[in-house]
Amino acid sequence: MKSVPISSEHGRARQAVMSVLVALSVAHLLNDTIQTLPVAMYPVLKESFALNYGQIGLITFVFQLAGSLLQPVIGFYTDRRPMPYSLPLGMGITLLGLVLLSQAWSYPVIIFAVALLGTGSAIFHPESSRVARMASGGRHGFAQSFFQVGGNLGSSFGPLAAMVVVARGQGALLWFGLIAVLAIAVLSWVGRWYSEYLGRAKNVSAKPLRAEQVRARAANPVSAAAVPATGSGAATMRPGRVWWVVVILLLLSFSKYFYMASLSNYYTFYLIERLGVSVYTAQLCLFAFLFAVAAGTIVGGLVGDRVGRKRVIWASILGSAPFALALPQVGTLWAMVVLTIFIGVILASAFSAILVYAQELIPGRVGLVSGLFFGFSFGAGGLSSALLGRLADATSLNFVFHLCAWLPLIGLLAGFLPKDPAQART
Repeated sequence: MKSVPISSEHGRARQAVMSVLVALSVAHLLNDTIQTLPVAMYPVLKESFALNYGQIGLITFVFQLAGSLLQPVIGFYTDRRPMPYSLPLGMGITLLGLVLLSQAWSYPVIIFAVALLGTGSAIFHPESSRVARMASGGRHGFAQSFFQVGGNLGSSFGPLAAMVVVARGQGALLWFGLIAVLAIAVLSWVGRWYSEYLGRAKNVSAKPLRAEQVRARAANPVSAAAVPATGSGAATMRPGRVWWVVVILLLLSFSKYFYMASLSNYYTFYLIERLGVSVYTAQLCLFAFLFAVAAGTIVGGLVGDRVGRKRVIWASILGSAPFALALPQVGTLWAMVVLTIFIGVILASAFSAILVYAQELIPGRVGLVSGLFFGFSFGAGGLSSALLGRLADATSLNFVFHLCAWLPLIGLLAGFLPKDPAQART
């Protein structure tokens, strides 16, 4: 029998794993393109339904709350009972919410539609993040960033998609249902791969490993890294120490998403109100910011694998502070666009580093950790949107942007993080 070189087998395995990562990133792009539509449509909804800033903030709050509450629950459950085909099911719920939003005739219907969109996203994120870690080949930061950058690119396309709705009316949202149908097809393929992989992993775990198999796994970590941890690694941790670190990570995420909410939800209104630009120009500026967020996400993952998660977290959140503080002080469009691009690239690099840091801190709980942090980001974004909307109604958007500019300074808390998760478990 002709032997196959180990390097050849390894290359084919990595190619197959990359196909899964690409599929997940594409699905994330499609999912978040849809998820961004309500936010990008705020100027349209505000005019059509005569909404104030508080009502706009409530739309985001309900949307994000649906996602934030469900994601940790779904992640906790699927840690014990993986559900590969929950991925296309969640996208089906998203499709239902999108159809309803396209036909919404009142404010309560809008609220219910975005709640469905949030629910679909809550089902999608924990399991897809788990599959991304399975397919990482040990490069966890790269895999999470590659997965996340698809979502950020999708978010950046939201303002462009909103221009179609502005030109053709609210009913044009129905055409974006085709994106959801495509995502269902992609996620069905991912679900089939995930299901087959779990079957193979179960068969392998039921058999004792021979010496040559142990050596092969050591030489080729792709499949080994993809197996969900089920051991008792968490039992060796000091819970008080671990959860204190988790609280710091959540506070850092809070500062990131609270500030991001001020830009994602109110940047277009701020430009229109302060500089008198058109809705079209404001949407293009929002697109530039969100595209910068996508670029920063992939940079953060690649750098984190090389220099360590803590350094990326520290540099990302605290490093955006000078640009955030300068933003409310400038008075020209080009200066604002340049500053928000820097803010987007620097600040976005933190999330994948925070998520992988937390996953390594609590091994064997990928679904719970992913659900907790994705859910917390949804909740922080939704709550901040509602609070900032109320504050803007009571004061002004200019005051809101001056106040939020100080939030990145919370990045100083990164100094209390251990150098790496292994130190936190001792």
